[in-house]
Amino acid sequence: MRSIRLVTVATMLIAAGGIAFADGSGDPAAVKSEDGKYFDKQGNPTYKIQADGTVDWYTYSGYRRYHSECHVCHGPDGMGSSYAPALKDSLKTMSYGDFLSIVASGRKNVNTAQENVMPAFGDNPNVACYMDDIFVYLRARANDALGRVRPAKHEDKSPAFTAAENSCMGH
Repeated sequence: MRSIRLVTVATMLIAAGGIAFADGSGDPAAVKSEDGKYFDKQGNPTYKIQADGTVDWYTYSGYRRYHSECHVCHGPDGMGSSYAPALKDSLKTMSYGDFLSIVASGRKNVNTAQENVMPAFGDNPNVACYMDDIFVYLRARANDALGRVRPAKHEDKSPAFTAAENSCMGH
């Protein structure tokens, strides 16, 4: 049942009218905030890093989730590996919608030199419930707004984040 709910959540995120499909390398400046979550002028989730280096909670959460689930194949800090591409570079041209679709449904690239397969994570709550967070973290890395270290300071987790997390995780 949880798998169906997570795939449904991922599909709804992709199809929702509120999601703008903008190039990942577009202007990442935060122009709007809702309960600690920041959005760019096109409505895509984005990061907010203060002058003292404090990151928003979603960027921090994305760092944590990326390094618990994604770095095994895509390397530390989104830098890539011999097994999978550098997502730090991919997000320079990948739209938010494409990111959600690939993470939820997976992807297979085959050519004469190699075969790359990314499994679907739409039914993995440790990824599906945090796709925006991972996107925001990688977007900050793609725009060189965040270095190759764990953010030292972060905003507090908002009650809205906690409620969404509990709902998605089935708590």
